[in-house]
Amino acid sequence: MTRCHFYRRVCDLPAVIEPPHLGRIIMPATHVWALMMPAHLGQAVKIEIHSRNTDLGPILSHPRSRRWTYLVRPDLPDEDRLFAELFRLNISVVREGGTIALPSPGDQCAEFRCWVEPPRCIYRPSGLAVIDAIRACIDPGRWQAVTRG
Repeated sequence: MTRCHFYRRVCDLPAVIEPPHLGRIIMPATHVWALMMPAHLGQAVKIEIHSRNTDLGPILSHPRSRRWTYLVRPDLPDEDRLFAELFRLNISVVREGGTIALPSPGDQCAEFRCWVEPPRCIYRPSGLAVIDAIRACIDPGRWQAVTRG
């Protein structure tokens, strides 16, 4: 089974090879969104989510840019305050209309993209749950958990 086929069939990621001569695998952000953040924050968020006994879902590393990407469910509200908060933390949201690049066999020695936590099924965590974990890592006492009410 090719990697792109695995992404589509097993993980429900709408992956395509684009451009074909380079073998780069991308997917449109439709029913899967992404939260991209500095790697050091991504590592802290991974530890925080793990400490909650919650599944992590797929996480990508971009070693050259030192960023991590969490693939999430598209449940983030369209609120200026939320996006301003994320912007101040150097976190970007890839939402409907965006494109997410996935690790592909064409990536040289995993210096472009590699999996920290590879996708194994269709599970992706809630975007709100990942933001809750980000807030806990930034300032543990300040934020009320958005996913716990």
